[in-house]
Amino acid sequence: MLSLVLFLAAQTFAANLPWNIEALYRAPRVHEMAAQDEPGVKALFYEGAPYQGKPTRVFAYYGAPAGGGKFPAMVLIHGGGGTAFAEWVRLWNKRGYAAIAMDTVGTAPKKASPDKLWNPDRARHEFSGPAGWGGFDKSADPPEEQWSYHAVAAAILGHSLIRSFPEVDARRIGVTGVSWGGYLTSIVSGVDHRFRFAAPVYGCGFLGEDSEWLGQFAKMGPQQAERWLGLWDPSKYLPEARLPMLWVNGTNDFAYPLGSWQKSYRLTRGPRTLAVRVRMRHSHPDGALPEEILAYADAMVRKGAKPLRITALSSAAGRVTARYRAKQAPAKAELNYTKDSGKWQQRRWESIPAGINRGSVEAAVPEGATVYYLNLFDAGGRVVSSEHIGQ
Repeated sequence: MLSLVLFLAAQTFAANLPWNIEALYRAPRVHEMAAQDEPGVKALFYEGAPYQGKPTRVFAYYGAPAGGGKFPAMVLIHGGGGTAFAEWVRLWNKRGYAAIAMDTVGTAPKKASPDKLWNPDRARHEFSGPAGWGGFDKSADPPEEQWSYHAVAAAILGHSLIRSFPEVDARRIGVTGVSWGGYLTSIVSGVDHRFRFAAPVYGCGFLGEDSEWLGQFAKMGPQQAERWLGLWDPSKYLPEARLPMLWVNGTNDFAYPLGSWQKSYRLTRGPRTLAVRVRMRHSHPDGALPEEILAYADAMVRKGAKPLRITALSSAAGRVTARYRAKQAPAKAELNYTKDSGKWQQRRWESIPAGINRGSVEAAVPEGATVYYLNLFDAGGRVVSSEHIGQ
């Protein structure tokens, strides 16, 4: 009976989505672009969602490791100011994964020079959909004419495409995205239930409560802001995310502050792991390269070493304790805290060592701390974080 209830609930949710999920789950037609191939990586267009009554195409780079067999795969979603990155695809290929990176704003990158691998020149093409990012100025348009609709569709179609390739194991595909790509990953994780895991970086929901775009919502006025948030805020979709998720962020991120970030990951229904670095920089390479993401992917789809897992967190009498599960004890642990209040982006954070016991890590909370959390590091320097306590 319970399984029937869950099935009917899932059907109702899918029926109320802005997207036609059945159509997006079909592999799109591909148009190869050999002239734009990068070393080891193929360039292609695949057909996207219609825009203003006309067909669209999505530019993407695709690559796979050399050799035979079935490979796990990654779908890579860029953020603001970005495009499809061949270097990102190569990064995952070197680790034994097939990968696809698509452009979500109707542009195509030009040949990348060595000094512009993460910022190549790009131009809009004749098959473009709406420009990004956010599309706040188009909030009154029909949903299917807005950027978030097309960007999510592009990511899901990219997933449908890569899982159709004979060298890809469709049961072992993950998705990660940086900044606006993390925002899109947060939506996709609740909409496309075929992914094995997701790793949003920086991006989250509750943009109307605290984010870089509060000014945009104020300009839109309450009616249009409510409409945009009702359609496109990830908080509307994250409750349907049941897959394992790795959430990566920094304490002072300018766009996606820790309060909104915490509310977002708490909505999900699957296992979650946090990785919060003090003052982590916000950029495409900083968001694409963390070893935590690569190790998490290996653990999910390649029988890699299971990451440290925090199983419980408690705070009482001026001390905070995190219980953990791991084959090996953490190599290092720290308590990160701030005594500041106000804007998350402007708070000053400090770190002190935390004690490592068998199965737990604990530290005394400095007097006056308004927010604090624990970081546990493995022998490779990869971090697993507790939830933060305080506001």
